[in-house]
Amino acid sequence: MNNNNKQPLSGIVTTLNEETNIRSAVESLLQVCDEVIVVDSCSTDRTVEVAQEAGATVYIQPYLGDGIQKNVALKYVRNTWVLSIDADERLTPELVAAIRAIDFNTTPYDGYAIRRRNYIGSRWVRCCGWYPDYLVRLYRHDRLRFPEVKQHATVPTTNTQRLRADLLHYRYHNLGELFAKPGRNYSTRGAKILYLKGKRAHWWSPLGHGMGAFLVNYFVRGGILGGLDGLTLTKAIALNSYLKYAKLLEYQRDPEVLEAEDFDKVW
Repeated sequence: MNNNNKQPLSGIVTTLNEETNIRSAVESLLQVCDEVIVVDSCSTDRTVEVAQEAGATVYIQPYLGDGIQKNVALKYVRNTWVLSIDADERLTPELVAAIRAIDFNTTPYDGYAIRRRNYIGSRWVRCCGWYPDYLVRLYRHDRLRFPEVKQHATVPTTNTQRLRADLLHYRYHNLGELFAKPGRNYSTRGAKILYLKGKRAHWWSPLGHGMGAFLVNYFVRGGILGGLDGLTLTKAIALNSYLKYAKLLEYQRDPEVLEAEDFDKVW
């Protein structure tokens, strides 16, 4: 591609064992970025090698937590403006055109929120708050950045504008993965964060939060309109909420489980 189509813009990706995704992520960023920085969390597969082959500069940093890790890349970028994506995300042609149309030298905004189009397999899921899923991913890092937190972090929306263009997010490969991840990762992370914040669970907390999550996502956020995928996604969200509070309650009730848990690790 002609380098004239690229902006004074640094692409950022954080990775851990993403050899199947990272090439496409880097190539997607290079449509608009004049450099791509990958911060890798000590992958044991070919992530680093593939990222370098695709044109990225790679730095190794043991995982520090979501917001903290994403900000590590800011030490290495040469541009004021950055575009941060995950390894399983891709720019659409409309988003490429929208970014190329921005004059970063004169824009009055400090950042731009981008619509994420979330997928399960090849299916675009629009219910349960999955679309439009606006997130600030394009921003001036001297004025905005991810908060320095271990849990899921988002860039503040202060002085930002929404772009009418989508970022594709291939969130889950299949429905089985949709159920496996809440139990394996997200609920444990959520329980750890709540415990470290001093939050307490009661005997009714897992059921109450699980049922509440189901009702809100199915009836208020449109899961009922999403057919089988809407119902399945709603159940997975409710399961994650149930497990998060069940695990928090377990930390309170079982000293052996609490002692065995490593709270220095996010996952």
